[in-house]
Amino acid sequence: MGITPEGVLRKQGAEMDHTGTLSNAYLLMEDDRIADFGPMNEMPEADAYIDAEGGLLMPSFCDSHTHIVYAGTRDGEFLDKIRGLSYEEIAARGGGILNSSDLLHSTSEEDLYQQSIERVWEMIRKGTGAIEIKSGYGLNPADELKMLRVIRRIKNECPALIRATFLGAHAVGRQYTQEEYVDTICREMIPAVSEQQLADFIDVFCDTGFFTVEETDCILRVGAEYGLRPKIHANELGVSGGVQVGVKHQALSVDHLEQTTDAEIEALRGSCTMPTMLPGSSFFLGLPYGRAKAFIEAGLGIALASDYNPGSSPSGDMRFVMAMGCIRMRLTPVQALNACTLNAAYAMGVSEQVGSITRGKRANLIITHPMHSLTIIPYHYNSPFIRHHILAGNLIG
Repeated sequence: MGITPEGVLRKQGAEMDHTGTLSNAYLLMEDDRIADFGPMNEMPEADAYIDAEGGLLMPSFCDSHTHIVYAGTRDGEFLDKIRGLSYEEIAARGGGILNSSDLLHSTSEEDLYQQSIERVWEMIRKGTGAIEIKSGYGLNPADELKMLRVIRRIKNECPALIRATFLGAHAVGRQYTQEEYVDTICREMIPAVSEQQLADFIDVFCDTGFFTVEETDCILRVGAEYGLRPKIHANELGVSGGVQVGVKHQALSVDHLEQTTDAEIEALRGSCTMPTMLPGSSFFLGLPYGRAKAFIEAGLGIALASDYNPGSSPSGDMRFVMAMGCIRMRLTPVQALNACTLNAAYAMGVSEQVGSITRGKRANLIITHPMHSLTIIPYHYNSPFIRHHILAGNLIG
């Protein structure tokens, strides 16, 4: 399940309805790569093997949007939400992202790493093999760099494929005016991140109450000068113009998209930018779900990601994300699988390495418990389904 020809880096439109399958098959791994696969009657001799015993073999999930480097929790805000406060109201009272920033500032780098690596392993145990991780709770030069160093350590010390995103423009730090903070991002943070080679991408929260299109345009322009490709937060809280500015800057992805119109779909046509939707955030905050079917019907692809963070989506379970894609966004199981694997890999710039069963790709694979179809995974959305998880050719305990 998930077989894709070499050279296919994403799926769009009607391609989302298809995934390669092969029954009664073998797959051969050499070192950390997929070396070959085919019908069982053509299987070469092997020194050792794993019998799938009636389970599906599929690519590991890829999660292209997370905020898992954070300190503590925001369970107090969870109670505020239960009492009726909106995400915007909590942020306007000085909570939300700023609360996480305060906690992170008072947390040592070692403690921050220990809290974060525990979340990474939680995600791996649930079937994720590639993870994008953002900064964005530092909100000053020293703490943003601290977060990115933690991400680099995670990248070096865990078996999942990790990509780092600099999200200094997540909110305005408490000690700054809006203008001062944008200037600090452009003049201090971006050069420091680039000099220390701490990030692959740059991101901006271009949305109502956060950063404007003009500010986003400025930050992305400076980021490009330092070799940082954009990924954009857009249209979570309103129709912000973030999709259009992302496409203008050839963003790898535009993420959230709970609030979109046909203008955003038109802006994405023919672009290299992957629309990425975060159903966990819609679920937790009570926001609309992204118009996934409309995007696909317009010939676009979509990716799904967890948005794992302490305030609006405190879960990194990509199986649940896949299920929400089916249950609430009306994707078929095959469409949801493509959105959580190959297209999610594209949205974090690694679809030439992972996201499908393709010869030469990294052997990041899930072997499920016995099941007769892919549909069982989102249908029994809370039942254990992973028998073995393999990352870079190695069984994960």
